[in-house]
Amino acid sequence: MPRLRLALAQMNPVVGSVDANTDAVVEQARAAHAAGAHLFVTPEMVLTGYPIEDMAYRATFIEASRAAVAALATRLVDEGLGDLVVVVGHLDTAKDATLANLPDRLGVPKNQPTNSASVVTGGRVVARYDKHHLPNYGVFDEFRHFVPGDETQVVQVKGVDVAIAICEDIWQDGPSAAADAAEAGLLVVLNGSPYEAAKDDTRLELCARRAREGQCALAYVNMVGGQDELVFDGDSIVVDSGGELVARAGQFVEELVVVDLDLPAATAPMPEPGTRFHGLRVERTIVSTDHAEPVAEPLRPEPAERWDDAGERYQAIVLGLRDYVRKNGFRTVLMGLSGGIDSTLVGAIAVDALGPENVFGVSNPSAWSTEHSLGDAGELARRTGLTLDNVPIAGIFDTFQESLHLDGLAEENLQARIRAVIWMGLSNQHGHLVLACGNKSELATGYSTIYGDAVGGYAPIKDLPKTLVWELSRWRNAWAEQRGETPPIPENAISKEPSAELRPGQLDSDSLPPYELLDAVLDAYVERDLGATEVIAEGFDPALVERVVTLVDRAEYKRRQYPPGPKVSRRNFGRDRRLPITTRWRESL
Repeated sequence: MPRLRLALAQMNPVVGSVDANTDAVVEQARAAHAAGAHLFVTPEMVLTGYPIEDMAYRATFIEASRAAVAALATRLVDEGLGDLVVVVGHLDTAKDATLANLPDRLGVPKNQPTNSASVVTGGRVVARYDKHHLPNYGVFDEFRHFVPGDETQVVQVKGVDVAIAICEDIWQDGPSAAADAAEAGLLVVLNGSPYEAAKDDTRLELCARRAREGQCALAYVNMVGGQDELVFDGDSIVVDSGGELVARAGQFVEELVVVDLDLPAATAPMPEPGTRFHGLRVERTIVSTDHAEPVAEPLRPEPAERWDDAGERYQAIVLGLRDYVRKNGFRTVLMGLSGGIDSTLVGAIAVDALGPENVFGVSNPSAWSTEHSLGDAGELARRTGLTLDNVPIAGIFDTFQESLHLDGLAEENLQARIRAVIWMGLSNQHGHLVLACGNKSELATGYSTIYGDAVGGYAPIKDLPKTLVWELSRWRNAWAEQRGETPPIPENAISKEPSAELRPGQLDSDSLPPYELLDAVLDAYVERDLGATEVIAEGFDPALVERVVTLVDRAEYKRRQYPPGPKVSRRNFGRDRRLPITTRWRESL
């Protein structure tokens, strides 16, 4: 039985940075070659970054990607890597045969872009696969952006038939069934699969099931890194034909996984022209027929340790913030630090992401700020090493009031907006990226001030309900204690009653239901998209449901103006949940 040494590169590309991404692929190819790999596989669209959204339509961008693939083939030979078989993800344009077979009713995006994977070896591109199943749900708009492929590529490497698929393809039945029909020994899957809570369990089960269905080993290589509101968690997986785990990469880190697979020798004949398996044309390319015979114990790396559910969410937010800051050319961040749990958690996350020397907090006490809030902000700075400045707003507020004479909610919001002007002024002066510190419960119900606490360039915890803010804060402190470090988050920030401190004695509970109850209703109405009557049927008080649903529906205009932040839930505000601002539809009870 031939032994194939496989290398999977879990990489963090930058959208649009084609040259740098190509350099990174070559660097990983060198490492794979040095490790004796025969086959080297990258994530989905690694040369262009992913997702590229409407950049897919630009002819210049398509051509840059195509040129990068050709240049990669030449460069690998020049660097002595020409015998390595590389499967690389990139942007391309639809093949003539594919366009000819499209249904008449199917619209074709401008310039016929495709989400593709090319097989490169010996200085040339020997085969190309175009993603067939284009997801059009949740955070995905690929049916809008790409032309679907209609072929299955099977490439023989070292006497083993290797089939290719891209991400969503294995969530559907066709490609794995086609790989089985084509008698492939290995199915490699290039992925740009975004993180959401507990998705790693779903992925492993999917890979195992598709391997069993295809009667072949399956290698799943995923992207890692942050891209706007998406975070890619890596978690690349290799399973054998029985679905048993062979190798698994870490989460939220770049990594090269090298593993030996003993696979069946290729036996299938070349298909007749036009042969289709499960609706897909089969194209077979022979690269090398000589077997790589086993000479020692197979290389089998230990599967990486896993984060628990809270740790996953925390690490996803850290990575999302780090990459948003660095990929967009910032170096430092600034946030208002009130001593409350939201801004305190954001401060700890920022320090973990960027280092304390790059994190700046501003305390803006008003006449109603409590001493413990000021003390908690200072304690966070002491524990983490971030820089904290104090800019009181009482005098500024009085000056405004001499002209405006505001009261009630307008008076409260004025304080929030004064603070925001200070943050943005410091941002302009020093080049900091301002972080908004609101959580998902507040964002859902509109419990924030536009041009006040809602200002900023990025919102790290916007997809965390308040109850999870507390959970992740406790997790972060426990993690520090496990490692013999000082817990970064003051216990008082976790235990005290939350308050915006915009009037004497104010508490969040004056305006909102208890967070445990509120978040349960929001889970039903927002995460699971249940109607109001369905939410009530789960046992919630009708008056509470009506109140929460009304708050959520009326706050859409605020959410549209909120900064981006990392998706960690099943359904985030932004890419997942898209509703009109102007609508008279109201949920009936």
